Amino acid sequence: MIHDSDTALILVDLQRDFLPGGALAVDDGAAVVPLANGLSRRFSNVILTQDWHPAGHISFASSHAGHRPSNVITLPYGPQVLWPDHCVQGTEGADFAPGLDVPHAQLVIRKGHHAHIDSYSTFYEADHHVTTGLTGYLRARGIRRVVLAGLALDFCVGWSALDAARDGFETFVVEEACRAIDTHGSLHRAREDMARAGVRPLTLTEAGI
Repeated sequence: MIHDSDTALILVDLQRDFLPGGALAVDDGAAVVPLANGLSRRFSNVILTQDWHPAGHISFASSHAGHRPSNVITLPYGPQVLWPDHCVQGTEGADFAPGLDVPHAQLVIRKGHHAHIDSYSTFYEADHHVTTGLTGYLRARGIRRVVLAGLALDFCVGWSALDAARDGFETFVVEEACRAIDTHGSLHRAREDMARAGVRPLTLTEAGI
């Protein structure tokens, strides 16, 4: 499966701001980087994603007077967790993680670049209608199976997996090569949602790592 031309590995948001010392650090996030490097060597088709927010993005707590990071508000497209300013376009925090070594990646998808809507998923904005174009790219390439890893499991990886399954791709997540934020029960909910959607686990051993 892993070497098949119809399978793609999607490495989600391995960026400085999600690593220790970053604006939105994920616990143990740096441990994912060498695992991602190892995984990437097992796939001929690899895609990288980047959170790529404009300054003043709607998901930033600083954009909402009286609110703090981790507060949840309701926006036209639904509930929105508010975050510290992170992965702002052109800043060091938006850069790929030091040590990420995936020279054969064929595509970088930038998401969250619309100022008034968030995008956890690599496939769709948070309204589930505006697309990043990734589904069309994968179909044009004849990809029918995707494997996901990266940061964070309960947000960008999980939402991407749900949308991949919804769009008809056979979908796997390598949880060992992910880390989670786990706020407001998000990790438990993400795992339940992925299982219900038919997203399947893939271990590092099964991936040949």
